[in-house]
Amino acid sequence: MPVTNDIMRTWRRPRAVMRELLDQGRREDRAIMYLMVSCFLIFVAQWPRLRRVAEGFEPSPFPPDMNFEGMMTYTFFGSVIILPLMMYGIAALSHLVAKVLGGKGSWFGARLALFWTMLATTPMFLFYGLVRGLIGHGTQAVLVGAIGAIAFVFIWIQSLREAESHS
Repeated sequence: MPVTNDIMRTWRRPRAVMRELLDQGRREDRAIMYLMVSCFLIFVAQWPRLRRVAEGFEPSPFPPDMNFEGMMTYTFFGSVIILPLMMYGIAALSHLVAKVLGGKGSWFGARLALFWTMLATTPMFLFYGLVRGLIGHGTQAVLVGAIGAIAFVFIWIQSLREAESHS
């Protein structure tokens, strides 16, 4: 089944999709592909906001003399180089917490749950980036961001529960 169909199904039944992914066997290549594609799409989602910052419509978190290309470089480094490393650490921590709470899954299952959740929620990251780029920071952006964060946490918890119950 195409990944896009699985992403749409994840929003309705995250545990069922995670069960199917786990049943496909331990495939580290697939897990890291989910992670890297989602990190790249998170980077792409930030382009509209960075353009607003570069044009002076929003306050800049970057040094005042930095141009758009410099902002893109720093954002790329953070999103595509640093974020994946952080996600490995967060996945390991989530597995340890699940073990303490009685989980019987594997390290791979915890990684897959987090990495798949990141990929499954990239449509919300992209929508949030679009809202930040077109409207800027405001009530709409906060609302979209909050909905996205709640969806991420819900899908991740459900996926992790399935991964930790899968032996």
